[in-house]
Amino acid sequence: MTTETLTFNADVSRLLDIVAHALYSNRDVFLRELISNAADACDRLRYEALGNSDLIKKDSDFRIRVSKDTGFRTLTVADNGIGMNHDELVENLGTIAKSGTAALMEQMGSTKNDKDKLSLIGQFGVGFYACFMVSTKVEVISCKAGDKQTWHWESDGKTGFTVREATKDETKKLESGRGTVITLHIDDDSSEFLIDDKLKEIIQTYSDHIDFPIFLGKSEKDGEDEEKPVNKASALWMRSKNDVTTEQYEEFYRHITHGFDEPQMTSHWKAEGKIEYSALLFVPTMRPWDLYDPTRRHAVRLYVKRVFIADDCEGLVYPWLRFMRGVIDSEDLPLNISREMLQHNPVINKIRSGVAKRILSDLDKLAKNDPPAFVTFWGQFGAVLKEGLYDAPEHREGLLKVVRFHSTHKDDELTSLADYIARMKEKQDTIYYISGENMDTLKNSPQLEGFKSRGLEVLFFTDTIDDFWLQTVMDCDGKPFKSITKGGIDLSVFDDTEQNSDTKDGKAKQKKKDPQLDALITLIQETLEEEIGEVRLSARLTDSPVCLVAADDELDLRMERVLRIHQKYEPKTKRVLEINGTHPLIQRLAAMAAEKTDCSDAAHLLLDQARIIQGEPVPDPSAFARRMAQFMERGLAA
Repeated sequence: MTTETLTFNADVSRLLDIVAHALYSNRDVFLRELISNAADACDRLRYEALGNSDLIKKDSDFRIRVSKDTGFRTLTVADNGIGMNHDELVENLGTIAKSGTAALMEQMGSTKNDKDKLSLIGQFGVGFYACFMVSTKVEVISCKAGDKQTWHWESDGKTGFTVREATKDETKKLESGRGTVITLHIDDDSSEFLIDDKLKEIIQTYSDHIDFPIFLGKSEKDGEDEEKPVNKASALWMRSKNDVTTEQYEEFYRHITHGFDEPQMTSHWKAEGKIEYSALLFVPTMRPWDLYDPTRRHAVRLYVKRVFIADDCEGLVYPWLRFMRGVIDSEDLPLNISREMLQHNPVINKIRSGVAKRILSDLDKLAKNDPPAFVTFWGQFGAVLKEGLYDAPEHREGLLKVVRFHSTHKDDELTSLADYIARMKEKQDTIYYISGENMDTLKNSPQLEGFKSRGLEVLFFTDTIDDFWLQTVMDCDGKPFKSITKGGIDLSVFDDTEQNSDTKDGKAKQKKKDPQLDALITLIQETLEEEIGEVRLSARLTDSPVCLVAADDELDLRMERVLRIHQKYEPKTKRVLEINGTHPLIQRLAAMAAEKTDCSDAAHLLLDQARIIQGEPVPDPSAFARRMAQFMERGLAA
């Protein structure tokens, strides 16, 4: 009998050491993880058997058995699920999270808190390795349903693992001739896990929701009394909400996610009407590590009449809800439907729409009833949810109720669009916003100055997706969105209030015909004609001398910059350079222009200053440095 000896790489070995000895404050979870994996194996075989009943011909009753042998100090978890062949044993038990190991180790290396490390481990699904917390050696015997060969896998969790064909005696341990038997050789510090009462307590605490019977002790086939499972063995999502405790919800969440955090929000309901389905969905506390991976799919499991069908059915959940976890169980889909046909079934589309509507409603309630929890949710998943504004116009109304933004109203507080509209000033019929990558940069944007001085609230859009949904969402509640980095904004209508008398006076000064300012504008226009489309006096500047804005009929500055990078976009109209006629620098330059003094270098410096403030690179750093040095030299000489 040939035995293969394979070694763990350095990352995997280090990770195993962390899992086994450093992270788990409650070692009971190892049994929860093993039972959870066993339930998944039964789920998968139950689905495969829909198309090939021969797979379960000898034994169609799925079950999980936990047993111990105090003499040999072993604990065994067995199932009669789908089992594994040689290659699957090597792949599933020999490689942690498959290709995700390197990314996991990188994140863990930068995470100091043990609790956060534990959550990361859960996200990568390495629950099986928790068994090394309580054992010196682990043996796995497995036979894939439909195969004739049984395999033996063994590891001490340190040096590597071995794989060989199982002996006849080892094969007999599989009650149904298929499935998996995991045997843990319990270490001296873990004797409590060889006590029946302790095992029963763990099963009922963590695995009561498992939809397969879990038996404790060895099989008693000859007994007169029918063997009773330790758990309730009923689908949690089919129970009434009143019959499910918070603890049961949390354990079911951990069962399907293999995580260790608590759900941020739980939605449990039964849809009745033209289509019927039950749903139990969770919003995680922390975002999955691959949330923005282009290849990522959702992780909501689809069941049909309690039979597991798929764990990532395409089209079941909108991409912008891909952070959701949970179960959807349909009463209307045929049991024998193929996974390829699922995405084209109209029932799936109706379920998807119903789920989105319900989740958005529940998120709206969360925002009203538990603002701190909603803020936590938004910090993790807000950018993803906003993708729906672009992708799902049919749910736009619900999304616009839920989305949140920072604004000039209060620092570090999120606001809804409804609250923004409620605070709009008299005569204001537009939702003003500014978009960019960095919040601090946006808060110091010169384009904001005139809005702040007039008490006009401006929203900050900092996610890249904002620039895209704004191209399709024209308004909210009849109020159009308007970027303050675009021209064509008339702020003078807000200058007739007493509290803005200073601004009104300044505006009035700029409205008066000023030959010197006219001369400066003409000079700057002629000097920069190859780079800008227009120079004009600004109503939005109060403190800064200059700023750039997009032409009235062009995209705003950030969207223009994004498209320049990704699509080599060139606007049809050049940007507008606005100058603050009341700023001392502009007034001094205006006087120089009136005296026919050469201000061409100053014109270039003003444009470069506007670019820098905008967070853009200066096209010619050498020329900028030369002009700045000469300008400072003349200033110092004077």
